[in-house]
Amino acid sequence: MIRTYAGHSTAARSNALYRSNLAKGQTGLSVAFDLPTQTGYDSDHVLSRGEVGKVGVPVCHLGDMRTLFDQIPLEQMNTSMTINATAPWLLALYIAVAEEQGADVAKLQGTVQNDLIKEYLSRGTYICPPEPSLKMIGDVAEYCYRNVPKWNPMNVCSYHLQEAGATPEQELAFALTTAIAVLDELRPRVAEEDFPALAGRISFFVNAGIRFVTEMCKMRAFVDLWDEILQSRYGVENPKYRRFRYGVQVNSLGLTEQQPENNVYRILIEMLAVTLSKKARARAVQLPAWNEALGLPRPWDQQWSMRMQQILAYETDLLEFDDLFEGNPAVDAKVETLKDGARAELANIESMGGAIGAIAYMKGRLVDSNADRLNKVERGETVVVGVNRWTEGEPSPLVGEDGGIMTVDPGVEADQVARLEAWRAARDAGAVKAALAVLRAAACEGRNVMPASIACAKAGVTTGEWAGEMRAVHGEYRAPTGVSAARSNKTEGLDELRAAVDAVSDRLGRRLRFLVGKPGLDGHSNGAEQIAFRARDCGMEIDYEGIRLTPEQIVAAAENGAHVLGLSILSGSHIPLVEEVMRRLREAGLGEVPVIVGGIIPDEDAARLKAMGVDRVYTPKDFELNAIMHDIVTLADPKSVAAE
Repeated sequence: MIRTYAGHSTAARSNALYRSNLAKGQTGLSVAFDLPTQTGYDSDHVLSRGEVGKVGVPVCHLGDMRTLFDQIPLEQMNTSMTINATAPWLLALYIAVAEEQGADVAKLQGTVQNDLIKEYLSRGTYICPPEPSLKMIGDVAEYCYRNVPKWNPMNVCSYHLQEAGATPEQELAFALTTAIAVLDELRPRVAEEDFPALAGRISFFVNAGIRFVTEMCKMRAFVDLWDEILQSRYGVENPKYRRFRYGVQVNSLGLTEQQPENNVYRILIEMLAVTLSKKARARAVQLPAWNEALGLPRPWDQQWSMRMQQILAYETDLLEFDDLFEGNPAVDAKVETLKDGARAELANIESMGGAIGAIAYMKGRLVDSNADRLNKVERGETVVVGVNRWTEGEPSPLVGEDGGIMTVDPGVEADQVARLEAWRAARDAGAVKAALAVLRAAACEGRNVMPASIACAKAGVTTGEWAGEMRAVHGEYRAPTGVSAARSNKTEGLDELRAAVDAVSDRLGRRLRFLVGKPGLDGHSNGAEQIAFRARDCGMEIDYEGIRLTPEQIVAAAENGAHVLGLSILSGSHIPLVEEVMRRLREAGLGEVPVIVGGIIPDEDAARLKAMGVDRVYTPKDFELNAIMHDIVTLADPKSVAAE
């Protein structure tokens, strides 16, 4: 299965991109939704400002979903939807559109990711607390088993665990404990004889990093451990239902803004790790584009990644042989080492009550592991070509006048909001109210929410309205940040920084206070966590409440005495969000508080941010955290301010 992860701006533009990619040889669809859609907000919600259409396609209602798949026969398509908290809702919309097309719903093929545990740990698009979220995962799986049997109702996603710094053993263990929690939820829902087939529908979505042998061995370990768990814990005897079925998106964490053309080689090597070993070969592969560390890839960039897969599949003979690594003593030894490490971690998590009980523990370990990874890059122990070695070179000819990326038209948000308002005005308000009442009753009574969600889709309910009912019934959750639970850093150069923090704190008359804020809906908190973690270890007083804060909330937190404010935005929404934060700071009389901003920010945008009054702008190329810490100390120092 050859896919590219795609979707942007509007449903109509994304539909045109999908049909173009299918015409170029893509064999399945992989839908990227924007952050409001992922987190259950309509495009006109206050938290959606600046986020509409940026990292995916906005889908607010049945009309958007209808447009998204216009002229694409869903009965013949295999569609992956990277959606989690709102997975029941997006699947309901998809089913409703398929029925409008006249499709046999039982023939629909595809996947919803539907993995909330990894959202709490690494990506942040959760809505409800863990227990009701797990129940909704079960609702989707049970409904699909009975009504859409070829659909994968849950994709256990270890991809973002590695992006958050997970070691191979942690990636194995944290993903498998998630699968165990889901299977435990599903087991009572079906007859004992039906459970093996239901278990066989669970699939995985994994990451493949640059360490080829380790990543290939990790996949072989996944195959063995999954077979072991299904057989020993659940008594699944039929080998057909114990197959480890997985798709892969190769690593984005290792893509570099410096010398971005080198990313092409990284992507190729990572793809080989999940295709060469027949025993552990991915069923579907998604490849990032070479320029994703710079911003949103253009259609040509996506085409180039797709051609890489096609060359492997159709020009080489690498897929034509039995497993090339079977019986290799080095491979076998590495696989056993990884399995032993994963089993030990699984036992540790089990002693805490399983995945749900161990969320804070797992989050803390990810922050630790990511800090260790960054420390090794900073010290040069882990070589990253073009970043900490061989940094001099010719400028990339691939980065042209457009910056090598595609930008989203700023008018997209207003157009989407106008369409949303028109949709609300044209629908039957009584039918919407009645459908939402049935949905709330189903959620309150513990019934499966899928039938009521499909009825809501057909009645014209919006994404925000559906999620609003889930919030009203189950409440809203804030996951642990992992920063306070992480162990102390052993980074070189901290003694000097700690002394500088002490000296500046003395001049300030109290401990240097650094506020880290994530405005908007961007849930990728790894960078913010590492900044807060390092600042804590430098001796600063840290305010960091996690993700999804409004500019108003961040400024209110700054009123508690912040000396420096740091904003982290990786969704491309930095201009409107920073602009509003700066305005509110001035209105609150805090215009003198230094502001730093981090994210995937083109040079042109960095200049605009500095013109707004931002003191420093950091992008992925600024990997030396101690240098950032030094900047924070300097910005907070009254002596430096006086000198200016």
